[in-house]
Amino acid sequence: MKNPLLSLLLLLLSLTLSAQRQAEYLDRGLVAVGAGRDSVFVSWRLLASDAPSTAFNIYRQVNGKAQKLNALPLVDATSWMDVTSTSAQGHSYFVTPVVNGVEGAHEGHFAIHRKAASHSWLTIPLQTPDGYIPGDIAPGDLDGDGSYELVVHMTGRGHDNSHHGVTDAPVFHAYKMDGTLLWRINLGINIREGAHYTQFLVYDFDGDGRAEVVMKTADGTIDWVGKVIGDAKADHRNNDGHILRGPEYLTVFDGLTGAALCAIPYEPSRHPTLKNPTPSDMAQVWDDGNGNRSERYLACVAYLDGLHPSIVMCRGYYSRVSMAAFDWHNGQMTKRWLFDSDDGTPGNRAFHGQGNHSVSVGDVDGDGCDEIIYGSAVINNDGKGLYSTGLGHADALHFSDLDPSRPGLEIFNIQEYFGDAGMNFRDARTGEILWKVASVKADEDGGDKGEGPGRGVAFNVDPRYPGNECWVRGAGIVGMWNAQGEKIAEVNPRSCNFAVWWDGDLLRELLDGNRVMKWDWKNQRIQNIMVADGCVSNNGSKGTPGLSADLFGDWREEVVLRSLDNRSLRIYTTNIPTHHRLVTLMHDPIYRLSVAWQNVAYNQPPHPGFYIGDDMDELVHPALLIIKYLSEK
Repeated sequence: MKNPLLSLLLLLLSLTLSAQRQAEYLDRGLVAVGAGRDSVFVSWRLLASDAPSTAFNIYRQVNGKAQKLNALPLVDATSWMDVTSTSAQGHSYFVTPVVNGVEGAHEGHFAIHRKAASHSWLTIPLQTPDGYIPGDIAPGDLDGDGSYELVVHMTGRGHDNSHHGVTDAPVFHAYKMDGTLLWRINLGINIREGAHYTQFLVYDFDGDGRAEVVMKTADGTIDWVGKVIGDAKADHRNNDGHILRGPEYLTVFDGLTGAALCAIPYEPSRHPTLKNPTPSDMAQVWDDGNGNRSERYLACVAYLDGLHPSIVMCRGYYSRVSMAAFDWHNGQMTKRWLFDSDDGTPGNRAFHGQGNHSVSVGDVDGDGCDEIIYGSAVINNDGKGLYSTGLGHADALHFSDLDPSRPGLEIFNIQEYFGDAGMNFRDARTGEILWKVASVKADEDGGDKGEGPGRGVAFNVDPRYPGNECWVRGAGIVGMWNAQGEKIAEVNPRSCNFAVWWDGDLLRELLDGNRVMKWDWKNQRIQNIMVADGCVSNNGSKGTPGLSADLFGDWREEVVLRSLDNRSLRIYTTNIPTHHRLVTLMHDPIYRLSVAWQNVAYNQPPHPGFYIGDDMDELVHPALLIIKYLSEK
């Protein structure tokens, strides 16, 4: 594993560089769910602000009387299996921290109701508009109480950029975990519905303890207090249903009230100089005049100064690549920088056509500030190009400490065309290709007829090899590779999608559709360990969850899916005991920013900025890496 002395030196350097990074306050996140007959599984967060020696006591409260369940303070996992002698209906639980033998105040309170006592999910009732379904979801603390609310993109009839047709207006709802509707926002007819158009960010950008909601809007957008942005009567749709003209706005909404706080001209704009470009004008700028390139958007949150979160809005990835960074502070929006691959800046042309259908964020060069990982290229925190590999566009990318045997972070990417780097693994800081595997064109007799691998993943699913195992779907690439680029199997899991930490070990489980599965590395097959009957995934053949993130409980992740009738969400949480104790993943900077961009375009699973596995280096335990980022509330 990594050199212990080097790891410690890097840790101390990082502590010095980014000691004041703004982070969100989180409460204990206590949750309790059924775990079989007369058993309740209770878990809670270990926070980055907790002293490493913090232990816990857990209490069951029945009819106003509290009973401590543990004989000695709990110093291992932040969870407890309560095997009761009677029905759990009416029980409630709370925990207390114990530091240096002194018990603190009660923290967290979770009541078990009749339905929750029999299963391992929570239900959030929705007010879904007729003709719509609940789509992608982003969490954020909208009211400042230390727990998450959910912002839901309600999707109606939509179209891909390459398709003609009129769409329904995108609609957004915000819900508390009990189903209370906080607000609705209707983006109106001048925002097209589809996976590539509206990328929404839910994050506390100004550090006041409450998250804002940021997205692209247009004439006719209506906030929750009835304010109309722009011209309410304008209709900029052309005969094909595309929206290629008219003003565009970048709007900040109050996360609690749904009121529009600020609306400025959206950047990057459709055209660098013209307000209402013709299709011919657009073709000169984007190599396409019908919006298949100019109307593809990405977005992310990044700590560009190492201290405060910035809004980064992106446009284009097939050809021209452009992005603009903004800061929201004291009710004002300030542009930090604009990057454009085609603006004539020396070196920028190397970034043309390098974007993915998703984006990632993290500090790749160790300076305490975040970079934007834009597919096959990386944009530095100062808005200048850091490097471009020139490998071009792809659908899926994974960024983390994928190979713990080497220093720094790594990126696993694919190519959406046939080439010698169908799957490729690179150093995140320098862009050096560490290894690659060529894709294979179909021959006349059949085989893969796509455009290269459509999907690719990098997850730690096999304990025999250090780091994350990698595999793809399509383009004639069959098998599994370890993080060092060695082929370790001639078969790979049928699932090539999301993953979650779900059971009690440190390997990651596979998430596809409504199933959580375990890769049986001995027999090279997958086994279901949770099937969410009565629920369905999102985004058609993509089969992605509404959201997958560490929303509450211990460090393991929750899965949010919509019900078959689209009238509720279910949040599935594990009820499997574990012996492992980790700080909540949401206090890791790279993981938290991964959750913020998860809804963008082709959804990708979140990764932390550190390696999780049985061979973890104790010196880079997440508690040490994360605590430097937590600011006081």
